[in-house]
Amino acid sequence: MSFKLATWNINSVRLREPIVLKLLREEGPDILCLQECKSLVELIPRQGFLDLGYSHIVARGQKGYNGVAIISKIPLEDVGGLDLANLGHARHVAATLPSGVTIHNHYVPAGGDFPDREKNEKFGQKLDYLTELRDLFLAQKPKRSILVGDLNIAPREDDVWDHKKLLKVVSHTPIEVQHFRDVMAAGDWIDVTRQDIPHGSLYSWWSYRAKDWDTADKGRRLDHVWATADIAQSAHSSSVLRRVRGWDKPSDHAPVFASFDI
Repeated sequence: MSFKLATWNINSVRLREPIVLKLLREEGPDILCLQECKSLVELIPRQGFLDLGYSHIVARGQKGYNGVAIISKIPLEDVGGLDLANLGHARHVAATLPSGVTIHNHYVPAGGDFPDREKNEKFGQKLDYLTELRDLFLAQKPKRSILVGDLNIAPREDDVWDHKKLLKVVSHTPIEVQHFRDVMAAGDWIDVTRQDIPHGSLYSWWSYRAKDWDTADKGRRLDHVWATADIAQSAHSSSVLRRVRGWDKPSDHAPVFASFDI
């Protein structure tokens, strides 16, 4: 079974439905995982997806915040969603393909603006979310699985525009990076994007605050595609579709792609 997968923090699926459909028409991924849908499940627009052949969807939603969805041409079996750190947020959904491969779609908490859990509750929630995820993988090693999403951490020095300047900035602090690596190690996950693109600066997010984001290029790689070690070698053709960040009324994230032959 071969398929092309994309993950994208869309920052409101209802507001940005036109560019979601544009991506599907132009790039044709078999599976699209969305984060920050900001919609109740029943209000996610579906007709446009159906018209393009995306007849399968599993999602978790809430009004105005968070929300995750997996939209697919391939049949999906909904296998649940986790409420990590007891936040009561719609941040995870999982689905299994006919091949038996399970896709996990996560939207990890951003963590607020100050990297100190004593002074910033949101930062503590982020660390707790990752700790619980690590513990789940330690208790039961995932097999034949893909994990995607906006993980809100740029782990490598070349995943940010300036490593030294961002060491005290949420998303690249040493404690976050360590939590990120602990989660990966606990599940024997492989970073598919960096398996395919091992060297060089690579970003998937550029702030709305930058008037000319493309020229300034102060980006971070916050969006990820992982695979368990047993299927990671089947992954190929990874890319970040940077130009999408410049589309009309864009998300501040660009979609990340990978293909699998499983």
